[in-house]
Parts: sequence; structure tokens; C-alpha cells
Amino acid sequence: MTMDCHPAAMARHALIGALIAALPAVAASGATSTIGRTWPIAEPDAMAEIEARAAQAPDLSSRMPKRDKWSALQAAQLDRAQMTTTRRIIPFHMLDEDIRLADGRILYPKGFRFNPLEYVQLPQQLVIVHPRDLAWALGTARPGDFILLTAGDALALSEKVGRPLYILEERVKARLGLTVAPVIVKQVGKALELHEIRLTTPVTEGGGK
Repeated sequence: MTMDCHPAAMARHALIGALIAALPAVAASGATSTIGRTWPIAEPDAMAEIEARAAQAPDLSSRMPKRDKWSALQAAQLDRAQMTTTRRIIPFHMLDEDIRLADGRILYPKGFRFNPLEYVQLPQQLVIVHPRDLAWALGTARPGDFILLTAGDALALSEKVGRPLYILEERVKARLGLTVAPVIVKQVGKALELHEIRLTTPVTEGGGK
């Protein structure tokens, strides 16, 4: 490490050192000082301006549809399981476009069909239920499992039970060939096992179908 020995540089280093050494004492005492002339701030308070403009903005809440009408919250419907049974499916996927290498050569062509479960392992189960069977699902699902609802307000029910809940999407219903609920979906080897369960005494947790 070298030090500039020019007198001006040495004076500058000494001044900086003195200022740094003085900082703890000033902070501890809460003392402040003013150097030079000061003027009052003439600019308006930014937060006051924001609040004023927000108060003048039109209320759009009345134009918004109710949450139970939001399309993003509409779950896929399933019938109620009338028997307990287990079946397996292979969730084949077909490419809708070519997969190419960096040089343009095709690695996998459009229409290539494969089983994703040959390459990945799903640690979670999907527990798919009607809202009336939510209490059963909460007692059956493991902490890391996903609970999917076939109806109802998943957001409100999540807040009520203190656990994330999701809606069953139409594409998931179609992809897994789901027809009834409750059903527990888990990976077994290179296939998905669908365990459909007939509940004789549904326990309602939050209401719903």
C-alpha cells in the first residue's frame, strides 16, 4: 500500500480521518450543525400530492365483477366418486413445435411423443376434492401435497384453513383424465396412479359443492 506524500493530499487524508473519527460522537449525542446558508423547502409534499390525486380518482370497484365471477377462479367440475378404485395412466406429451439445436438441426421434431415421468420425479401428491370434503383432504394430504378444489373460492378457503389451496384447471382435468373426486394422484414408477375414493360421510369445511 502506498500513500501520496504531497502536502495537499496529506491534509485531505487527515481531514477525512478526523471527520470519520468524529462521526460516532455526533451520532451518539444527537448533535447537528449547519454549515452555510439554508433556505426552507418550497416543493410540495409528494405523499400529500399522491393522496390528493387518489382521492379524486373515480371509484372503479362498482364496475368490477364479484370475485366468484372471476374466470381465473372458476374450477373444473367433477362428479362425486361412487366407488373406491385405483387406475394408472401415462401422461404422454406431444411437442407442438420443433426443438432445435443451436446450429439449427432438429433435435426433436414437432409431434414427438414422450412420457415426462421418464425424466422427472414428482415428490408431491395431488389431492383433488369437492369443497364439502375439504376437512377430509386436510387430514389426508401431507404437508407438501397440493390440494385442488373442484369449486368454491380457493383464496377465501386458503385464508380460513391456513394452508394454500388451488383450483382444478380444465387443462389438468383433461390431461389426467379426471372424472370424479375425491381422487389422489401420485407418481408410481413411470406412470401416475389415480386413487378414486368414495366417501360415505362428507365433512364440510367452508361449504360448497
